Amino acid sequence: MEPSPEPIEAVSQRLDNFISDQLSFALPLGPEAVALTRVGAASLRGGKRLRARFCLTGWRAVEETRSDASPAPSEAIVAVAASLEVFHAAALVHDDLIDSSDTRRGQPAAHRALQNAHVSSGWSGDAEAFGRSGAVLLGDLLVAWSDDLFEDGLALAPAGPAAATRRHYARMRRDVTVGQFLDVAEESAYSAYADDTHAERALRVASYKSARYSIQQPLQIGAALAGADAAQLDALERFGHDVGMAFQLRDDVLGVFGDTAVTGKPSGDDLREGKRTVLVAYAREALSPAARRELDGLLGDRTLDAAQIGHLQRTIVDTGALARTEDLIADFARRADAALDAAHVGETARSELRALSRAATQRTA
Repeated sequence: MEPSPEPIEAVSQRLDNFISDQLSFALPLGPEAVALTRVGAASLRGGKRLRARFCLTGWRAVEETRSDASPAPSEAIVAVAASLEVFHAAALVHDDLIDSSDTRRGQPAAHRALQNAHVSSGWSGDAEAFGRSGAVLLGDLLVAWSDDLFEDGLALAPAGPAAATRRHYARMRRDVTVGQFLDVAEESAYSAYADDTHAERALRVASYKSARYSIQQPLQIGAALAGADAAQLDALERFGHDVGMAFQLRDDVLGVFGDTAVTGKPSGDDLREGKRTVLVAYAREALSPAARRELDGLLGDRTLDAAQIGHLQRTIVDTGALARTEDLIADFARRADAALDAAHVGETARSELRALSRAATQRTA
């Protein structure tokens, strides 16, 4: 008998099979439909598979409380975990479009890939506009693919857990969409609010745009599919949200100080995009009015050169903003550990959740 694949490998296989089906569907629609599908497939390559891992481990955390053995993942949870990776790809396609990012994971962002396809095909018209329009539609298509995979998984699950899982999935979709808008709005709205409220507002964005849909809700989706009770869901919610907040704050640090060779994004990209993160809020709190105006004038300038990026990075360090953010990351991680200690979950899954938490919050990419 062939050994069972590792859970995350099973997710990757499910994604590969699903993409093959989508390519078969696109083939009779012509080369343009195939090209769109291939760009969608490319958006699913690479990455940490973080959402799938937390979803699978949330499922195991509950299943292990019913048995001493570590359960093999069911077809249902594999499909549901795979659907979260497709949803994440949709969010990234739209996020890169909103931020006008040129790269993702060291490769052209989807709108740039579609723009390049327009040019290489020798088509008429505005290639850049085509890339933007295509990316809007590709993101929508990926959301539809995510729904299809998700429903495939729920069709294999009992009715009660399936209904609970569907509610968590719907909440995730709403939260991250509103969170993305809050992030976009804050780049303009910050000036209408007192400086001492900016950190709190940045944390609200981090919660809705990232913490919930990256970690908290994938955990709850997996646990709900396993039939988790209210206490288990509550403990995993608290653990997942605190890990998710630490994860996003680490992302904010990498967005300013990350190594391009490791992150696949230009160093200081968040500064060029004008992201109003906790790092920026803490730095502004410590600056004089004149220095604050200078920082505000530089943030969001896409033409910032290496010297200007270096100046902003030094400002963030010298004001103590980086140290304060690192302390906040550590605090969220400690709170997450306490919530996990109190949770009624399987011990193997508990250890895996601790390892996933460390990987999410202590990463360099």
